[in-house]
Amino acid sequence: MTIAICPGSFDPPTNGHIDVIRRALAIFDEVVVGVIGNPSKDPLFSAGERVSLLERVFEGVDRMSVESFDGLLVDFARSRNADVIVKGLRGVGDFDSEQQMAQMNHHLSGIETCFVATNPSHGYISSSLVKEVARLGGDTDRLVPVEVQRALDEKVPK
Repeated sequence: MTIAICPGSFDPPTNGHIDVIRRALAIFDEVVVGVIGNPSKDPLFSAGERVSLLERVFEGVDRMSVESFDGLLVDFARSRNADVIVKGLRGVGDFDSEQQMAQMNHHLSGIETCFVATNPSHGYISSSLVKEVARLGGDTDRLVPVEVQRALDEKVPK
């Protein structure tokens, strides 16, 4: 059985994140979505809220779980007996930073990283841009799942 970790801040979860997680589910036996707590980034949603949002989006989906963690990704991955880390790539800029992280993670733990190219229809979406558009009163309903849009509407009233 191959266990994959899909890590990220997911603040908020976007359609791009959901696509990568679904594709990981199609490849691996089990997927653990690891929500990085990282309060230093001043998140819009708490780690618990982000876990809850992802659980709602994937309600009823077998072979996956959603958990928050702090500290090193490789420590979290080892604690879940993960075989691989799955990361989505939107473009060349993502690859440069993610390759370096993958190499460090492999150095620290021996765990491989699998890169999944983002679906081109989601390639321009980032959590940072979603938050900015929402804060400026723009329409984000095609950028995030409906469960996330409801939460955004509550956090960032228009």
